[in-house]
Amino acid sequence: MTTESKHAELLADLSVRAARASSAWQPGLEIANVRPLTGGTSSLTFVADVTGGAIAEPVVLKVAPPGLAPVRNRDVIRQGRVMQALQGAAGVAAPAVYFEDAGSPPFVAMQMLAGECVEPLLSADRPRDDETRAQTRARYESATRMLAHLHAVDPADIGLGAEPVVSLGAEIDRWTRAFETVPDDLRGDYLGCAEALHATMPAPARPVVNHGDYRLGNTLCEGDAVTALIDWEIWSVGDPRVDLTWLAYFTDEAGHPAAVSEEPCGTPTIAEVVRLYEQTLGHEVVDIDWFHALTRYKEAAATALLIKRGRKTGGLSPAFLKMEPALPGLLTEALSLIGR
Repeated sequence: MTTESKHAELLADLSVRAARASSAWQPGLEIANVRPLTGGTSSLTFVADVTGGAIAEPVVLKVAPPGLAPVRNRDVIRQGRVMQALQGAAGVAAPAVYFEDAGSPPFVAMQMLAGECVEPLLSADRPRDDETRAQTRARYESATRMLAHLHAVDPADIGLGAEPVVSLGAEIDRWTRAFETVPDDLRGDYLGCAEALHATMPAPARPVVNHGDYRLGNTLCEGDAVTALIDWEIWSVGDPRVDLTWLAYFTDEAGHPAAVSEEPCGTPTIAEVVRLYEQTLGHEVVDIDWFHALTRYKEAAATALLIKRGRKTGGLSPAFLKMEPALPGLLTEALSLIGR
């Protein structure tokens, strides 16, 4: 079967199942014209027109990749659960989930929201003039405040109290396992870095809902404000500092090796991000350097995985080509941050 025929078969199947699921959720609701919106490695995204119900705008259908087990980052039903759980949480915005189908492949139907999705640090197309830099700063500050509001939510209060808590040790081990699957030239001294992180691990903070990849590139923005958090593929319940330092790594100051330009894009400094987060949350964050180190370990492992996949398909982007020689340096940075 050709790629085109597989795609047509998926669209036809999705159209039938979405119509059935939407009618069961809200009698009289009709789904039509299911069509691709964007694509991705973790899931596929479609948009569909809606008539005959209370929803005025089209709906987004997020679908697990056919032929692969819908687990981990491909578990779209789980992603839908956290987005729906966060509806009504003060200061937090996520798309509402309307209905779902746990068949093969599973999908969730969710609210279509307006907004621009861009990671300023990694965008070659976004201007770097004073006006755009001011907007980037405002959006970054909006995202920082929203992160603090997200972390103020008690998972048990929104029906996620039974979620397993990911310990800091488990977080290290997750990325160590990723390193074990990549070629030797992408590993560096990952075992030495993992050992040092385990040996210096701080006391855990109160578990919160973590997005897992919290940065401007996983938000929708209008004007100066973040309007929604999207792409919840790797959310978990765990230490909030994991999300905070990941956000801080996408500042001008952090020196992300995939940054497309040496010209600043307008982000706050790392200290300003942490201070605004603390002010919004209402308490101090401690042991932050250890989490900056963990962030670099995570970035090196996650990027190594993507480079491995890109080599197989011949699709290495310019950003990944820049990252290849930088991976050992990320581990050196991590060791330096924890005094090793």
